Amino acid sequence: MTKSPLEIATHKHYLRNQRWGFSWALWTAVLWGAWYIPGTAVWFEHPYVDIDINDSALRLSATAVMTWVHAILVFLFLLIWNGMLGKLGDYGRTIVRFRHISKWYALASLCGGPMAIFGSYMAMGYVGPVFAAITSLFYPVVGAVIARLWYNEKISAQAALGMGIIIMGGIVIYGPGLLGTDDSTNDLAWLGYVGGIMSAIGWGAEGAVAARAMDVTDPDVGIQCRFSFEILFWGILILPLLSIFTDIPIASLIVDTLSSGKAMLWMVLASICHAYCYTAFYKSFTLIGVGRGEAIGNLYGVFAVIFVAAVTLELPEWYFVVGLAFTVLGSFVMFRESAESISQLRDVTAEDTI
Repeated sequence: MTKSPLEIATHKHYLRNQRWGFSWALWTAVLWGAWYIPGTAVWFEHPYVDIDINDSALRLSATAVMTWVHAILVFLFLLIWNGMLGKLGDYGRTIVRFRHISKWYALASLCGGPMAIFGSYMAMGYVGPVFAAITSLFYPVVGAVIARLWYNEKISAQAALGMGIIIMGGIVIYGPGLLGTDDSTNDLAWLGYVGGIMSAIGWGAEGAVAARAMDVTDPDVGIQCRFSFEILFWGILILPLLSIFTDIPIASLIVDTLSSGKAMLWMVLASICHAYCYTAFYKSFTLIGVGRGEAIGNLYGVFAVIFVAAVTLELPEWYFVVGLAFTVLGSFVMFRESAESISQLRDVTAEDTI
């Protein structure tokens, strides 16, 4: 049956959205994988390397300071991005509409900042980057389930299969390495495990929450709003309360961090990765949905191993090749889903939804 010009144009539009959505999600994976290098390295610089790992209160407070400085730097890079795009006016108009729009970005910032990024830094600091990465691999499942239950975002059988294959690939890549991260002398490793769980739940929930506001806002503006609220939560609420009601030297930690050239270098590099990783992350949600965007972003496991190998000059083990095959296969399974199916992200009447 010959398609009408309107049907042909509509199909091309859906294909273009699909292609751009998966491209943005892939950039998310590349930059997210790169983030684990500077994100871990900062723990080996003053003032963080000087903190006794058994001093849990000081170490957790230092993690909070680290996350706050990280959020400020990410905001500055996003300011440059939106300034070059001419969207600063849109940012101002969006963030002041708290009741109807930016409240979702405020909630997303709680999920992504004090829960996910803070938890991931905890996991890296108490257990290691390998563990921090593997626990976060499950965030697409969290995001897809929340999006499905909350506002009926469609998950086709093919999309679910692709998500499952990608997650399996991440497990294969990091599973054997995880066995080598156990340290029987580290009595506080459980804090790292808690942080890993926080990161998986936080990033999954953030995508589902932020998607509510991205129906009516620009994703470039939305991500800047999200980090604006995170800065406020840390700088006006959490860190002042720690400083007032505890004897932890919060001010000294901030000053030492800002005055440490090497620590700030790693923080800047980590923030560059996260600023534009998050930009790509949010853009993918508006085009292919939360579940698909997060699942393709899960390829960061592959890129994290590649970047670690490039920095340490150590070749990956055999299970990297197996995991790589799984993750690439899962991406192709999802990408081969019809463009029209992806275009109707909340059509819950279709027979191929689960």
